[in-house]
Amino acid sequence: MIKTISDIARIAGVSKSTVSRYLNGGSVSEPTKQKLEQIIKLNNYVPNTFAQSLKAKKTSIIGTVVPRLDSFATSQTLMGIDEELRNFNYHMLISNTSQDMQREIEAIYDLARQKISGIILLAAQVTEGHLKAIREIEIPVLLVGQQHSELHSLIHDDFQAGYTMGRHVLAKGHRRIAYLGVTEKDVAVGIHRKEGFKQAVSETGDCEVRYFETGFNMADAVAASSRILEQYDPTIIVCATDNIALGVFKTAYSNHISIPSGLSVTGFGGYQITEIIHPALTTIKFYYSQAGKMAAQSIIKLVNEEQVDRLTILNNELIDRESVDKVLSSDL
Repeated sequence: MIKTISDIARIAGVSKSTVSRYLNGGSVSEPTKQKLEQIIKLNNYVPNTFAQSLKAKKTSIIGTVVPRLDSFATSQTLMGIDEELRNFNYHMLISNTSQDMQREIEAIYDLARQKISGIILLAAQVTEGHLKAIREIEIPVLLVGQQHSELHSLIHDDFQAGYTMGRHVLAKGHRRIAYLGVTEKDVAVGIHRKEGFKQAVSETGDCEVRYFETGFNMADAVAASSRILEQYDPTIIVCATDNIALGVFKTAYSNHISIPSGLSVTGFGGYQITEIIHPALTTIKFYYSQAGKMAAQSIIKLVNEEQVDRLTILNNELIDRESVDKVLSSDL
């Protein structure tokens, strides 16, 4: 197990001074550089002296680790982060991991080696591997979108969002409901959002609600909603994200089902496209850009060793549009 510079030098077959020079940005040959880089990366090694130098020589760069770039929520959050960082003369360095958890962990180490001052982490889940990396790099880290007791976290109130949507569709008279969610590995969207919806249902009773699961992309949602309509006849499909709702729209269109008279649909997110499509989508609007700005403010405070609340929760808003029909008891 690699614990010191001496361990790296022994494995690489070079002197300790060569390893030290490499870690501090000095000149080493390209073959040696590649060899040391591979050894350090494979062992997720961050020496104490290096971590201390990161503290001593703060840069004006904040790293952001994101699971995907082709997401409205991610892009809006990143724009908010970038705008606010620039207001404080900081800059953003983005590491996209393409929803690969191991790449997320590697990105934390990689950003630390680039001597950034802090990291904003947008992750679907936080594993022991994430926590180990965060402890070892000794750099301030802010978790956005999820909550963990060991980390400063900034979250959207997904439970309240699910509850609000549940109350809304039930108030519209819907009692035969399909909830199309995502994997529970994503705690915020997969668990908290669904649990809020279940809470609203439990307070009403006299409902038939069936829960289904899909991926985040539209193609998966099209396939999942097709299966739902083959085996169930809901009056409404409540979708865990707006993107999933768009997939349901496509399925309905392909099956000549009119929205909302033949099938009501809702989403979560408040994506811009949801007010352009016809009928416009009833959804819960999350304030992603505001989240990004608040995340930027918080990470700068953490970098400067200022007080930051352990948990920050952002509000959301129900946007009532045309995609949900009112259902009379005679229609059920």
